[in-house]
Amino acid sequence: MATMVFVNFPVSDVKRATEFYEKLGFKKNEDFSNEETSSMVWDDNFWIMLLNHDFYSKFIKEKTIADARTTSGVLVSFSMESAEAVKKFGETAKANGGDFYKVDMGIPEDQMYGLEVQDLDGNTLEPTWMQM
Repeated sequence: MATMVFVNFPVSDVKRATEFYEKLGFKKNEDFSNEETSSMVWDDNFWIMLLNHDFYSKFIKEKTIADARTTSGVLVSFSMESAEAVKKFGETAKANGGDFYKVDMGIPEDQMYGLEVQDLDGNTLEPTWMQM
């Protein structure tokens, strides 16, 4: 069996976050979703779990949920099929209330292209394309 990756993001509004991720191309898996969480599927191996703050807090004991708009705790990178797909992902995020920016790593765009894409709560995704 292939390894699956489940990224858990704390979100302030599950419904609003779900709509945002659907616009990015994720599909909601109803079997693992309820009023506290949405299970958002990119493909068979990569899922993002959107958890409201109360539910997310159950998994972190007495730690505080970071405000991802001002504090970075993780960058989640995943591959895409082309530089154009990465650009479209960023533009779609921005058109729906998120944002994105490009970090210049000194690598030519025809070799590698990636963006830093932020969701409505400031959680950061890094869609990336690399010439293999």
